[in-house]
Amino acid sequence: MPSPYNWKTYGAMNIGFWEKHQNTSYDKSKEMVKDSHKKVMVLIEEFTDVELFEKKHFNWTGTSSLGQYCISVTASHYDWAMNKVKVHIKTYKS
Repeated sequence: MPSPYNWKTYGAMNIGFWEKHQNTSYDKSKEMVKDSHKKVMVLIEEFTDVELFEKKHFNWTGTSSLGQYCISVTASHYDWAMNKVKVHIKTYKS
């Protein structure tokens, strides 16, 4: 999480992202998501299965595995975001 944000203040970080991208086009935002996804996948592919899925392999992951973090910031987050977009589209159409 970028400084000065932490888990208690990440809501403010999200508001900052929202404000920054008010004029970002849909096509540009799709391009940005795809580019970000490619970059994170390259990073993930650098780790072995043991590094990814052995709990406590890295001290900083606590009782979780690095793979759990990877799932959280990719597939789980994408699912969450798609559901938010669907709700917004339904609300917008109403």
